[in-house]
Amino acid sequence: MLRTDLLLQRLNEIGKSLERKGGALLLLGVGSVGIETERMDEYSDLDFFVIVKPGQKNRYIDRLDWLEEVYPLAYSFMNSDVGYKILFEDGIYGEYAVFEEWELANGSYTEGRVVWKDPLFRNTGIAKPSNPIPSIKKDSLDFPLNEALTNLYVGLGRYARGERLSATRFVQSYAVDNILSVLHLLEQEVDYFPDPFGNERRLEKRYPRFAEIIGDMIQGYDHVPESALRILNFIEEVYPVNRRLSDEIRRLADKLAVRDS
Repeated sequence: MLRTDLLLQRLNEIGKSLERKGGALLLLGVGSVGIETERMDEYSDLDFFVIVKPGQKNRYIDRLDWLEEVYPLAYSFMNSDVGYKILFEDGIYGEYAVFEEWELANGSYTEGRVVWKDPLFRNTGIAKPSNPIPSIKKDSLDFPLNEALTNLYVGLGRYARGERLSATRFVQSYAVDNILSVLHLLEQEVDYFPDPFGNERRLEKRYPRFAEIIGDMIQGYDHVPESALRILNFIEEVYPVNRRLSDEIRRLADKLAVRDS
């Protein structure tokens, strides 16, 4: 059986287990096992919400028999007050949360797919949130790109004093993240399952032109100055960078690159 088929089968079996145990109202598949099953592959996992009747939440959080009876668990980790990260013995990984209906009434979450429901439960509209998730994309270049420039400057200073880990994060993480937040303003985005929680998700398909150069911006722990210079060059190509700041970043990066050579 293909792993994608096994994932969907496992989720259906979880729905049947909820029905047998009682006290549950709805099982929602989210993520790639939700309304985006077209993007499922052999590396996908199970993400789901369980909606339960009033007073049943603790039963489904404190006892995992409803999962164990579907397939033995090899690992479980309570990563929040309402859910777990799990690994079944056959290698299927999952993350889930348990809610009462009222808790999702004004929640912000991605739209889910109804996998199973109690026949008497009518509120299937809960699969679609009433409040949209706030956008992580920015509508102007000014703040994110200036923030990225200062990330470069501060990061290079950290690198100069020997704080290489902090420098790596400032240059190759924070600065890049700021660029990603406005990438849709700089390159035509391919419509391929954007993730409201992470601009980096599926970037290679959504922004293929940027994907060709991002590797030079993230050259690793020992190449922070080189990464900073590539990021600076990119920003200068798309935005009127303050010349004084640009000169300082380049001077410091060149000096550090020579020092390490």
